[in-house]
Amino acid sequence: MKNKTILVTGGLGFIGSHITEELLDNNNVIVIDNLSTGKLSNLINPNHENLELIQKDLQSVDLNSILNDVDYVFHLAAMASVPLSVEKPVTCNLENVAATVNLLNACVKNDVEKVVFSSSSAVYGENKNMPLKETELPMPTSPYAASKACCELYLKSFYESYGLNYVALRYFNVFGPKQDKNSQYAAVIPNFISAILENDQPVIYGDGEQTRDFVFVRDVAKANINACKADYNGIVNIACGKRITINELFSIIKKTLNTDIDVRYLPERLGDIKHSQADISNMEHINLKIDPNDFEKNLSETVNWFKDNL
Repeated sequence: MKNKTILVTGGLGFIGSHITEELLDNNNVIVIDNLSTGKLSNLINPNHENLELIQKDLQSVDLNSILNDVDYVFHLAAMASVPLSVEKPVTCNLENVAATVNLLNACVKNDVEKVVFSSSSAVYGENKNMPLKETELPMPTSPYAASKACCELYLKSFYESYGLNYVALRYFNVFGPKQDKNSQYAAVIPNFISAILENDQPVIYGDGEQTRDFVFVRDVAKANINACKADYNGIVNIACGKRITINELFSIIKKTLNTDIDVRYLPERLGDIKHSQADISNMEHINLKIDPNDFEKNLSETVNWFKDNL
């Protein structure tokens, strides 16, 4: 993608900053981020000549003036915390749903070509029909998950009503450099790594035989850009399509860090999903292939980033 004007909401966050970095050299990029979870340090050069940074809340800016010459929108800004959404469901609705509807409305008024929306596998809830297909009925178990499912419906309705092109990407367990150990995205990986580096004992809730489908953050960034360029409207799972147990995950991290520290098991947490795996057939619509065999290499890169930055 070259010579475009692009808006990235939440562009200083874990995933958003990787997308921003991919776009900056060849495009004009506008980032809106209120720094609630994003960091200026997530960008290599926050003073890049192609970057316009608006450090405000999405709901407090004049979207019509910002979107006047924008070609594409990558929408990542959101309350991403499941526990916080349970504590503050009304705020979650305002920040995730109402803000998204306002953004989509401004996109229509300003003839934006396409919106790529960051959704979540959380919309599947406790669905046990593995691997999970995008056609499954959403079963959200938190206000956060419900907000993502609601936004997906609004995206489809704006496509049907106004012709606003979109792709909603349902991320599974994202990991990689720049991830905050307190993040809601696959927090188990940074928690394992940081605990070991701090000479502490990592914790596994339950027996560790629960499974997750992990995906590297740079593959997620590539998915966003591919989705933007693809002639496709709809929902796409973003994952490797392969499950790994939490015990296996810890074993790999332990070996990578060459440590004798062992894990501590605590009782299973109420509400935790036992198994998760994506059907990745729809990724062909955005010309994306992810090699699950790269997992250990990508995990090693993540470990090294934490060693350098923790």
